[in-house]
Amino acid sequence: MNLANINEIEKLLSKEGFSFKKSLGQNFLINPDVCPAMAEAVCDSDTGILEIGPGIGVLTAETAKRAKRVVAIELDERLRPILKKTLGEFSNTEVVFGDAMKLDLKALIKEKFSDCKRVCVCANLPYYITSPIVMMLLERRLPIDEIAVMVQLEAAERLCAEVGSRESGAVTVAVNYYAESEILFSVDRTSFVPAPNVDSAVIKLKIRKEPPIKVEDEKFFFSLVKACFAQRRKTLVNTVANTLGISKETLKTALVNIGEDITARGEKLSMEALAALSNELIKSK
Repeated sequence: MNLANINEIEKLLSKEGFSFKKSLGQNFLINPDVCPAMAEAVCDSDTGILEIGPGIGVLTAETAKRAKRVVAIELDERLRPILKKTLGEFSNTEVVFGDAMKLDLKALIKEKFSDCKRVCVCANLPYYITSPIVMMLLERRLPIDEIAVMVQLEAAERLCAEVGSRESGAVTVAVNYYAESEILFSVDRTSFVPAPNVDSAVIKLKIRKEPPIKVEDEKFFFSLVKACFAQRRKTLVNTVANTLGISKETLKTALVNIGEDITARGEKLSMEALAALSNELIKSK
């Protein structure tokens, strides 16, 4: 079955009485070049692939051809008979039905990929839950090596931006803390059925063995980062004081001590500066 052929897809979905759900962000990929390129970015014969949201299995089929083992997590039970047909030929592939945000992924990876040399995530993520899924994969410190995912183009630019640039945000800092990021290629909206209102991009995150900065209190560091971006038009002193309840004088002193302007906005600080500010504020507690 050609899963990139719109006529075959519509025939299959019609036969199973399947209809799209906007609430689940279901847009199925029909561009025949995208999924092979995604699979090639992370797959080899020693790799285990974890996929989140396989849809009708277009990407799953491509990773199954290249990886040692593939486990796809699907939330929509209505896709069970469809995936059984589209992935039936692949003996190295399994579909687990459930919510990836609630499953014990560390245990699942240990159970399913014990004979794989490396484990990577490869997925076409629903737009409405892109950042939560990416951050969940990073923050849980799962035993994975790389993440290759398709996301909304705007999200890709934010996730892969340089910290301190106009496009960066709190999620940019978090991603850079856990991984090295890059945009691999863009994907036009006409590559999907139904076509979304935005273009997409495929990004790759290479998980770091160690963060690029040293922070004394990781929890406080991320609280500070979120506070810095909470009110982007205000100075760091004002927004952090309002959000975290730290006095303005303490913040000004900390900024002076790390060599930053007291009128600086949080979005302008580099990773190193944010880490230095966090550590300085920890000392003042």
